[in-house]
Amino acid sequence: MDFFQVMHKRTFRKGQHQMAKASKHTIPESMKEQANEIVKNFNENVIKDSQCYYTTRYRGTYLYLDRYDYGTTNAICRLRYTGNIKDWEFAIFKYSNEKYDPDEWFFAGSEFVDGTIQGAMKAGLQAYPG
Repeated sequence: MDFFQVMHKRTFRKGQHQMAKASKHTIPESMKEQANEIVKNFNENVIKDSQCYYTTRYRGTYLYLDRYDYGTTNAICRLRYTGNIKDWEFAIFKYSNEKYDPDEWFFAGSEFVDGTIQGAMKAGLQAYPG
């Protein structure tokens, strides 16, 4: 094998590795669609207020749940995708240091955190009533 063949093979392998690595560090589009539908249903059936509702943002393996409250959008929590739509890792947003904290469990609503998106939104309604 000459130099160019070796380099092509390395580049191809590296590209495959990067694609595999990227897929582990993002939420699949099908899961994002399911998550968005769960949030939409929660807004319509639980909150029932056109001026107060959850919104989603995605970055890497994270789903950020923010809540729009009468003209202001506030961070509520962050969920880390684990590969299962019913088993997310939860982190509450702490306004005291403006960071998401996965180790904080002493807040109103923590009893609702059960790995589901709905549980996270219920917890957020208690932690930050609006």
